[in-house]
Amino acid sequence: MNQMKLKIYLFRHGQSHYNKHQWFTGWIDSKMTSEGFKNARNIAKKLQHKRIDIAYHTRLSRSRQTLDEVLRYHPECKQIIKDDRMIERCYGKLQKHSHQEFMQGIESTVIKAMEKRYGKMPREARSTVGMEIARSIYDIYHRSYDIPPPGGESVKDVEKRVQSFIKDLLKKMKKEKVNVAISAHGNSMRPFRRYFEKLSLKEMMSLENPWDDYFEYTVNVK
Repeated sequence: MNQMKLKIYLFRHGQSHYNKHQWFTGWIDSKMTSEGFKNARNIAKKLQHKRIDIAYHTRLSRSRQTLDEVLRYHPECKQIIKDDRMIERCYGKLQKHSHQEFMQGIESTVIKAMEKRYGKMPREARSTVGMEIARSIYDIYHRSYDIPPPGGESVKDVEKRVQSFIKDLLKKMKKEKVNVAISAHGNSMRPFRRYFEKLSLKEMMSLENPWDDYFEYTVNVK
């Protein structure tokens, strides 16, 4: 029996205002910038000659608006589904704060604690020690696989829900014989790409997902 080659087209939403200003976005419904809409139109043009039968987005407007741009070329798309298992990672109490603000707050706290215990620090030490510790804590919350920010999700948490999404998606594709477009988010794309590209944990955590391109995966169905 011949195999059908079904397709998944996975892409990230266009740039949002929070992305532009380097704020922790997470589940905040940050709107897309003009550059973000340009990103979305670039994805749409790259996908215009593909067939899309079913499309997925999350509840966040940047996901749906990016998908809207893509589907302008696809009247054949018969079903549009909202599924928040592909939503961005929740950054909890860090949401609405800039990356720089977060690190400066830690730097200030660290210096005050050290000077309270050990006395006044030289200016050079204040700037070097405080920022190095702040950067280390930022990297843990931003790039660690299994350590969540306060009140938020780890990437491991995101992977668990994305794996559930993938399992149901593959069942649907095989049953209905459909090609799929998914308008996702930077962190939810990590475990999705890890699954289909067979990446290591380290490789997944080093991924940088573009705002204006897509990834294509083939699902073989008898």
